[in-house]
Amino acid sequence: MWNIAFDRLADLLRYDPAQPLLFNSGLFLFLFAAFYVVYALLSGRRATAVRLLYVTAFSYYFYYKNAGGYCALLALITLVNFYAAWAMERCTARWARRFWLWTAVGFMLLQLAYFKYTNFLFEEVLPVFGGHFGEMDIFLPLGISFFTFQSMNYIVDVYRQKMRAIHNLLDFAFFVSFFPTLLSGPILRARDFLPQLRRPVVVTRLMFGTGLWYVMGGLFKKAVISDYIGENFVNRIFDNPALYTGLENLFGLYGYALKLYCDFSGYSDMAIGIALWLGIQVPANFRAPYKSDSITDFWHRWHISLSSWLRDYLYISLGGNRKGRLRMYINLFLTMLLGGLWHGASWNFVVWGSLHGVALGCHKFFRQTVGHDKHYHSRGWRRVGAVLLTFHLVCFCWLFFANSTFDASLTMLSKIFTDFQPGLIGAFLAGYPVVVALIAAGFVLHFLPSGWNDGAGRLVARLPLAAQVVLMLLVIYLVVQVRGSEVQPFIYLSF
Repeated sequence: MWNIAFDRLADLLRYDPAQPLLFNSGLFLFLFAAFYVVYALLSGRRATAVRLLYVTAFSYYFYYKNAGGYCALLALITLVNFYAAWAMERCTARWARRFWLWTAVGFMLLQLAYFKYTNFLFEEVLPVFGGHFGEMDIFLPLGISFFTFQSMNYIVDVYRQKMRAIHNLLDFAFFVSFFPTLLSGPILRARDFLPQLRRPVVVTRLMFGTGLWYVMGGLFKKAVISDYIGENFVNRIFDNPALYTGLENLFGLYGYALKLYCDFSGYSDMAIGIALWLGIQVPANFRAPYKSDSITDFWHRWHISLSSWLRDYLYISLGGNRKGRLRMYINLFLTMLLGGLWHGASWNFVVWGSLHGVALGCHKFFRQTVGHDKHYHSRGWRRVGAVLLTFHLVCFCWLFFANSTFDASLTMLSKIFTDFQPGLIGAFLAGYPVVVALIAAGFVLHFLPSGWNDGAGRLVARLPLAAQVVLMLLVIYLVVQVRGSEVQPFIYLSF
């Protein structure tokens, strides 16, 4: 009996591609609880090195459970960037510094291109020369886009002399592999994150309670709203939009906008909360993006760590707005086009990124034409109209982001504009009462004043520990009641 139990435990802890270790799984909650007990014992200043090694080892195990042997790739990226930055700092000649910069950046771009774009490139190029393409079995390591960009901002910052190279390999390995943000961000900045590592671990009651609020909120967004409306409505629409009316397709598109937001921001919230429990500050990644009154405002609120990364390390590197107005629009378009390709090798992502690039350029042109500065925001009913217009523009772009083919996107658009059938609204509401209620509740919560959310977080942080435990158990109970037979993976794990 003991042997059987041991074998089952070993199978549970071993890498299984069908069973990744996700924040919303019971196994993660169990392992994190055990991990945290030891972490608390290592919180003293004298145990700093041991604590960093302990967290790094757990992060590598966490990645092993999600990506198996690709832990070696994570380690290789860490070593390449660590030693390239160290060598760069020792060089005085500009050409030598550039050599080490492009050695590291080139390596990261090449491995990213291999895993994400090899099949896409061969599929598009070989037929031009009369060749036949057979898709290669290339597994995309989970989180590769996130930890690659995170490593890249470090090497570029060292090159730009915005920070000194890190001379402690353990500190840098901790930064690259930090498990709360490893798979889906937020994308950390080395110059903000690394100074926190050698400080004494201090987790105040406010930090613990705030972390609990983030974790509960993220779990609710992901497992209650996103997973439920996805499994019971949205996925069905996008799997075969031709079978549904325009009304259902439109609500499916609204549902997808909410599903994607709750899924991705739910992950970010849990990552921020878990990091707070470790005494580490992680930047916010979302600020109610569907409240945006322009497409520019949207990208100040959506996936903030990526949009700011693209601005600082791509747009500015291309020349930004320093080389004339025409070049500025070209740089803006190229930045968003490459941002679309960052999400995956597909013409759908190319179109999605291009649409956002054109929209951002048009908004910038309009803002400069009417004389609005970059801090301008409309007010009153004009703001309501601007928010609605921006939301529907973003939803239109989500069509191409969510569908795997152009035909599916065109079918959805055709159904919405030619087969809407508004008379079926009553039957639709009666057929999907829980889905409609959750979509409505999700948007209502999203559009509540941000101060209300902050106030609720402070209230939870001030509650006695027993009350906080009860709240967490209630959220877990709710998740168990509404979830399907399997734990649903986070959408951005595939990017």
